[in-house]
Amino acid sequence: MTGGIHGALRRTCALGAVALGCGMLSAGALPGMSAAAPATGGWHGARVLLVGTFHGKAGKYKTIQSAVNAARPGDWILVGPGDYHERADETGPRGNPAVGRMGGVYIAKSGITLRGMNRNTVIVDGTKPGSAPCSSRPPAQDYGAAGPHGTHVGRNGILVWKASDVSVENLTVCNFLAGTGASGNEIWWNGGAGSGKIGLAGYWGSYLTATSTFFRNEATAAEYGIFAGNSAGPATWNQLYASNMNDSGAYVGACLRRCDAVLDHMWMENSALGYSGTNSGGTIVIENSQFDHNQDGLDTNTAVVGDPPAPQDGRCPGGKVSPITHTTSCWVFLHNYVHDNNSSTVPAAGSAAAGPIGTGMTVSGGRFDTVMDNVVANNGAWGVLFIPYAQTGTPSLGQTCTGAGGHQVPGFGCVLDPMSDALLHNTFRHNGYFGNPSNSDFGQITLFGGEPQNCFRGNHAPDGSAPPNLEKTQKTCGVTTKAANTGGQLFPQVLCDTGLGPCPPGAKYPKPNGTVILKPLPRGLRSMPDPCAGVPASPWCPRKGWSVAGPGPAGNHARAATSAASLGLVTGLVTGPAAARRQPRWTLA
Repeated sequence: MTGGIHGALRRTCALGAVALGCGMLSAGALPGMSAAAPATGGWHGARVLLVGTFHGKAGKYKTIQSAVNAARPGDWILVGPGDYHERADETGPRGNPAVGRMGGVYIAKSGITLRGMNRNTVIVDGTKPGSAPCSSRPPAQDYGAAGPHGTHVGRNGILVWKASDVSVENLTVCNFLAGTGASGNEIWWNGGAGSGKIGLAGYWGSYLTATSTFFRNEATAAEYGIFAGNSAGPATWNQLYASNMNDSGAYVGACLRRCDAVLDHMWMENSALGYSGTNSGGTIVIENSQFDHNQDGLDTNTAVVGDPPAPQDGRCPGGKVSPITHTTSCWVFLHNYVHDNNSSTVPAAGSAAAGPIGTGMTVSGGRFDTVMDNVVANNGAWGVLFIPYAQTGTPSLGQTCTGAGGHQVPGFGCVLDPMSDALLHNTFRHNGYFGNPSNSDFGQITLFGGEPQNCFRGNHAPDGSAPPNLEKTQKTCGVTTKAANTGGQLFPQVLCDTGLGPCPPGAKYPKPNGTVILKPLPRGLRSMPDPCAGVPASPWCPRKGWSVAGPGPAGNHARAATSAASLGLVTGLVTGPAAARRQPRWTLA
């Protein structure tokens, strides 16, 4: 759940009683617009580099990396169908594995668009050359280069290193496995893991699939599907699918309240966490997406150890007001379908493994986050939880616990409560059916008073809340609390479910037993309708001009970015109360 230099840091969570926060926990366009890459001064002078063969026409390049090496800022790289066993992390160019500066495809040039011609048949494959596409056979796996002590450092798939305005589109990445380095990430926009600084601004991903078909143990398992760290917006992710990750399918973190990202039409399943975001603040909109069959559907959290700086703070930049929430909360989770997150057989390691099984969504020490207008169904323990996050260990980059708004508790480390979060107008169905005390539609634990209150309004919650009557006692956000509220029986039940404390007599939750079951890719994931859209004329896309609907020359390199920043978060991703109240697009089975 903690990205960046995640190998060791994500395993520093406290094991004490109040450490329940450990592990608790595409960007799209507006209607009528498809996901867009950044404006880079227009397409004039941009070249199109062709990799592989498409419709019988051979491109100049046989590998994606050779095209990347030849590219200039503003160029397009189109990739024909094929299984590409890219190995720049082993043959070069590459950098320090400890900060993840390595990838099968290594992009360190700004303004590049990398696009496959078919999402399902253009495969960037982490298995050994000559292996079948995304092979699950043990001999086919490649654990990366040897490190200083002879141990494998692991691999990353497509790695964007400190390069702004890079778009990755319409392809599949699989079987890039973890090792002793910052690795195991299928697609990663890496602005400088662990640095506490923003190293790139502007990133776009659309029609992307990230998965692994192989599991040997948690130390080498694939960790993150689609990942952005130390990266500022404007950013959009749209039409993403990820599965079989031992941390999370999608991750945005360490962005200094400059995330400025819209995540739209994602499907995240069969991972420890469908989505996670450590210290990801400012504007993040997650919408129209599905999170299912994970251990914990998704999590956003504050942490002082890993992916600095803390806290996770969803307030709008510059004191602005969100057109979605009409408050200062710009971290918004809306119009999503969160269901059946009850799996104890997913890969799960480190802090992510402590995500409470059977929970739709967890806000762990997060602040000023809004969860509204979602359907949350069939999660056996809880639909949505607001709980503290706690860590032992030395805070990263000279941070302090009190400086992040936390409380130092002897034996437990730094404990950070959820504050000023809002749960509004959600529809809950058949949650809490494990039947343990406090299992319910939603719950809250706060361990300290004198903090801004969370609020709960307008939810359809037939299975109630823990503690009871939260909608009556906490209608208004931001009121300063007078005392802690541990939720009564909720506190020991959450400790039991996460494995971070003893279980009360009779408590029953699914428990991992060492069996990991990976899901195969669903058939027919949607590919980009027109992979030639917006591309300058080339042998594969011979027509002149632009084919994307919209005013003017609306190709990727000519159109302004569709993001919260380019919209100023003032024009509105959703307009008007009626639009804000519209029903989720996912339907229940």
